[in-house]
Amino acid sequence: MALLVSLPGRIPDMAWVLFLLLPAACLQAGNLEGSNREKLYGFGQPTHISGVQGSSIAIPFFFYFSWELAKDPQMRILWRWKEFHGEFIYNSSSGFIHKHFKDRLILNWTQPQTSGVLRILDLKEEDQTVYFCQVHLKTTKRMEVFQSINGTRLIITPAVRTTTKSPSIVTSAVTPDGLEDTENLRNPSLVSLVATVGVVVAMAVLITPVYVMLIFLWWKKRTAD
Repeated sequence: MALLVSLPGRIPDMAWVLFLLLPAACLQAGNLEGSNREKLYGFGQPTHISGVQGSSIAIPFFFYFSWELAKDPQMRILWRWKEFHGEFIYNSSSGFIHKHFKDRLILNWTQPQTSGVLRILDLKEEDQTVYFCQVHLKTTKRMEVFQSINGTRLIITPAVRTTTKSPSIVTSAVTPDGLEDTENLRNPSLVSLVATVGVVVAMAVLITPVYVMLIFLWWKKRTAD
């Protein structure tokens, strides 16, 4: 049975610090990935981790073994994705990074540490899959290679897009006092009435002098007769 921790969302830093500090001697054979009674070795990775599209995530890992290391252990960390025998996406010794992850992978690990963190930046929808850590190291007898069996499944959550409503534009009218009259514009019928009254008043102003002149001429002619 694999000793894997399922921690949805962000992994609590303190929990993983304590987890990574567990000495291999205290771990019972048969309860960890890849372990057996003759050779104690294996991996610890979270089974699930989630991140928001466009943000970044960190996949913590640790490994353990009972072999005696050579003077130059030549440790290196590699990562695969999608499946246990999937493509390699990272190689700590050569600096190889898969083209899909160009400028987006950072491994926080240095030899001879037995724990570290793989960071994936600027998460994309296509990044949602399973990631497997693999270790190469040289013992006093031979080169050993072992890998996480279950890996870590990365779940990508779409980014939340916030939409802002454009402010409504109100055409304002100017009153005789030079003040904006937006109150009356809320009632179209009232605007129409005001316009009609204005036309009537204007016509009255123009026609009245004419009628007055006609009446005056008629009166003068009448008195002359």
